[in-house]
Amino acid sequence: MGFKENLRDEISYQGLLIKELAAKAGLNAGSISNYLKENSSIPSADIAVKIADALNVSVEYLVTGKKSTAKNEKTYSPDVRKMADKLELMTMRDRTIAGALIDSICENPSN
Repeated sequence: MGFKENLRDEISYQGLLIKELAAKAGLNAGSISNYLKENSSIPSADIAVKIADALNVSVEYLVTGKKSTAKNEKTYSPDVRKMADKLELMTMRDRTIAGALIDSICENPSN
């Protein structure tokens, strides 16, 4: 995935509106919208830094989808992070059940 897809996913993951991100980044909402369009270009480095700072992610993450952290740390996609956020809200009993379900699916994947 590229910049626009990672930006779109991160905006969705954080539950932000484009105008909210624009305000946080000190940019025009139209500019953010343009970076999300099909034939959009990657913003200049200074604009990408403003967007990344507003989202509390790295520019590297927006461009590549990979975190700029320790090399052995796993990076999770927004959909996996959403599931993890939901797991955090569950009781320990429900987490155990969800874990067993995940284990079962992983042992018997349907291709």
